[in-house]
Amino acid sequence: MSHLYRVNFICNGKTYELYAKHVNQASLFGFIEVGDFVFDARAQLVVDPSEEKLKTEFSGVNRTMVPMHNILRIDEVDKLGTSKIHETCNVTPFPSAIYTPKP
Repeated sequence: MSHLYRVNFICNGKTYELYAKHVNQASLFGFIEVGDFVFDARAQLVVDPSEEKLKTEFSGVNRTMVPMHNILRIDEVDKLGTSKIHETCNVTPFPSAIYTPKP
């Protein structure tokens, strides 16, 4: 059985909601690897501009690395929903490094 994940993250002040089959800790420190993106193809007559923008942005991308502190939520889901971009983001990222230098 294949797993399906809904990943919410912040990018350039916008909240992205994507569906993917692969989510893992990346080999790059501090990043989450998201790959095998899934987009809703059942409604070809009704075009969602938000989903079309995501399809265009992630076309040709096999996997993407998202900084760990930009991840809002990762859910394993049963059903595919609509991928979207929320233009406004009410979440303020914590402005701190993961590790601080030793004196």
